[in-house]
Amino acid sequence: MRFLPIILGQQGIGEENMIESKTITDYLRHNAKTAGKKNWLYSTETGRTVTWKGAYKKAIEVAGQLKDLGAAEGSSVAFASNNSLNAVLLFLGITVAGYRATPLNLVAGKQNIAYVLGHSKTKIVFAERNYGSFIYDAALESGEDMTLCSLDREGDYILPDADPFDGPFPTAEDAGLLMYTSGTTGNPKGVLLSHKNLITGGENVAAAHQLTEADIGYCVLPIYHINGLAVTVLGSLVSGGGLVLPPRFSKSQFWQQVYDHKCTWFSAVPTLFSYLLSNDETPLINHERLRFARSASAPLSPEIHRQFEERFGIPIIETMGLTETTAQILSNPLPPGKRKIGSPGIGYGNEVKVVNPETFADCAAGIEGEIVIRGDNVMMGYLDQPDETKKTITADGWLRSGDLGHVDEEGYVYVTGRIKELIIKGGENIAPREIDEVLLSYSGILEAAAFALPCDNYGQRIEACVRLKDGEEFDEAELLAYCHSRLGAFKSPDRIYELEDLPKGPSGKVQRMKLAEVVSAA
Repeated sequence: MRFLPIILGQQGIGEENMIESKTITDYLRHNAKTAGKKNWLYSTETGRTVTWKGAYKKAIEVAGQLKDLGAAEGSSVAFASNNSLNAVLLFLGITVAGYRATPLNLVAGKQNIAYVLGHSKTKIVFAERNYGSFIYDAALESGEDMTLCSLDREGDYILPDADPFDGPFPTAEDAGLLMYTSGTTGNPKGVLLSHKNLITGGENVAAAHQLTEADIGYCVLPIYHINGLAVTVLGSLVSGGGLVLPPRFSKSQFWQQVYDHKCTWFSAVPTLFSYLLSNDETPLINHERLRFARSASAPLSPEIHRQFEERFGIPIIETMGLTETTAQILSNPLPPGKRKIGSPGIGYGNEVKVVNPETFADCAAGIEGEIVIRGDNVMMGYLDQPDETKKTITADGWLRSGDLGHVDEEGYVYVTGRIKELIIKGGENIAPREIDEVLLSYSGILEAAAFALPCDNYGQRIEACVRLKDGEEFDEAELLAYCHSRLGAFKSPDRIYELEDLPKGPSGKVQRMKLAEVVSAA
């Protein structure tokens, strides 16, 4: 392995705003031509900005530099970084050059990252300086011979001599992103997304939320996760709006940064909404600018949904998405459209239906089945896993989500759980989300998740883990009585455990399958 001291530094959509091409390059070029002097990216760390023209220019420069480094055509170029202007510009440069951008999950362990680097056969990896030694060790463990490059989040460009990239540029069908899922068991799977997938994902978000060039998003979720990358970065790319990039979520700075940068929307996960509710300070909110908050990556508790809207006066648009579908598949309409608390909404830009998981026959309204999706946002497949791809995508293009749910008479989807997480007690199917929501309605609970453990009498029994709000005291007997009064004895947990934090993937989704292991270890 060699170390190369390259420093990359700073510097609603209507049909009339969409372009026919389905590549990142063409959208960048289009925005640079039509709104070149308009700022796209804003850094909360330094106050520095990047215009559309500047973003295109830097992407072309980085693409030329990557070509000079000698990566094979269509191969992976990985990066490990918190959110920053340079992380976004690096992502653009990688895709413009025709490589597969491969973000590394910073909350994953060294073994996980070593697997990703080895499985993707990465030869070039960029690492933010804080993570350089960690990535170096993971790269050694992967067994791959690679070039490790330094990524400065906010510094000036120091580029080796390289001609700007002049093609050939990737097509809509070429892979642009390789993102690994944060599986609860076994090794993660590499989701291959084409330029068409990526642009369609951004267009679906922009269409559902009516994003225009006047909007400014707040990218609080990490771009090494599909929500942060596809929803906020690509959503703003296709709509031509602005994007504010804090390095990470900060409960103390969140509202001030949203206010100072005149943001009109942000995308978050349920855990972040809970954190914001736990802050007793009264924030300054410009309700004329901030149009909506968006929730995704995990089901949002109806109680948290109602509390947030009542306290802050901002509508939450609940949505649903998958890495395999370039994020969003479902969304509630914006006000004054009908929003249904407890439902992630209706399909935008793709087909969504509920089927019998055994026969694949369509389920009638109100009948539970598996949620499946078809559209241009559905992945190319899993890297080097043809059998897994075949199991996941049917011959006629339907992606099997593994999520259980039903559709109401108006087409709104309700998610009831994961097929693999379903608790089967005494032959009866119990959705753990139902138990989660009861626990989250208790005033002292910040996070909660129910899970199954083996049981000699019933096959499986129910237990749960909770995280308390600051200053609250844990009383298991009181919580169990609370559950009994709302769920009955059969569906209530047998035990409830207090944890300092619940295990989560990079999206903030609780990894329910790991809770039994955590409890046993404790």
